[in-house]
Amino acid sequence: MVDVLFWALVALATLTGLVTAWALGANSNSPPFAPAIGANAISTMRAAFLIGILAALGALTQGGSISETVGAGLIGGVQITSLAATAGLLTATAFMAFGVYTGYPVPAAFATTGAMIGVGLSLGGAPVFDTYRRIALFWALVPPVSGGLAYLTATVLRRDDIPETVGVPLLAAVVGGIVANVELSVLPAPPGAAQNSLAGVAALFVPVPGVAALATATLAAASFLFIRRRTQASVERGIRTFLVVLGAVVAFSSGGSQVGLATGPLENLYRAELGLPGVVLLTVGAVGILGGAWMGAPRLLQATAREYAQLGVRRSIAALVPGFIIAQVAIALGIPISFNNIIISGVIGGGLAGGSAGVSRRKIGVTIGFWVLTLVSSVALGFGVYRLFATVLGLA
Repeated sequence: MVDVLFWALVALATLTGLVTAWALGANSNSPPFAPAIGANAISTMRAAFLIGILAALGALTQGGSISETVGAGLIGGVQITSLAATAGLLTATAFMAFGVYTGYPVPAAFATTGAMIGVGLSLGGAPVFDTYRRIALFWALVPPVSGGLAYLTATVLRRDDIPETVGVPLLAAVVGGIVANVELSVLPAPPGAAQNSLAGVAALFVPVPGVAALATATLAAASFLFIRRRTQASVERGIRTFLVVLGAVVAFSSGGSQVGLATGPLENLYRAELGLPGVVLLTVGAVGILGGAWMGAPRLLQATAREYAQLGVRRSIAALVPGFIIAQVAIALGIPISFNNIIISGVIGGGLAGGSAGVSRRKIGVTIGFWVLTLVSSVALGFGVYRLFATVLGLA
């Protein structure tokens, strides 16, 4: 009877994680390609197909750090059981569903983090305040940093003395240089180094000082030349190409940063109790994200593409570049983030470069207030949901 209950809870927890990953794939991974669709650079269905593939690959190769933080870094002294994981995931998914249904901006990272803290406390665990301070500081810095980078990017793109055949390729070079250094778990790391990246692989096979920096500069230069040639042939065509490339790297980063919200609660169950390697759990999350992107993203893409078309391609670029940078920093630090938080801040910052953010102060205040309310209420609800489940099953 105990074995039957255990495996039933394993199946329920896994199914709940898949549903959460599906919701993330359908909602959180769509914004990156919306500007390209709005600029008629790619069709909606092709974009949805690419989002699913790229986000799933990002989940498999970059999702481990945030998954570990969500699963083991938020509460000390206890292990998250399958029942606790189910309670936390159901709580987070309920918040996300409420956001989709009502139109309120519910950030998945806030809901999941709060829910897992709540169920951990309900298990009798101790708060990990150092982790909370680190996450809170990062979250607090996201709006000014994202907005500031977007403002700077939009300003460069709007300057008359910097032609678009130079400004857009320069942004492509920045993106290419960062891509050379993003952490990818499938790549080997140099001896004594923790980073698995394209630049790191170059240093591994050519053990000469400065090779990693040279590899970074080479990819940045190649990115610059590719987009420069496209913009020289046609400015609009070059910008559309960059929008597609930028959407691809942001969608990849989104999968890596979001999958941990679905797989993190299952970390202890899969690794400690079932003894499975981390890639198995990330595969579960990647499958859910892939399904959500292919089945749910097209409708959302059409809606968000209209919004980005109103913003214009340059302001869209200004919003997405910070999204890529901040997402990669969060992945490197293992900090769960909300892509909506980053993109909204980027849109506001890019709008300020043109003299108006296009978003009212009241709307900004309501959004921030709802984010805080989401975090606090998800802690309380997660605590209560687990306690209810445990009582009903006689595990309290």
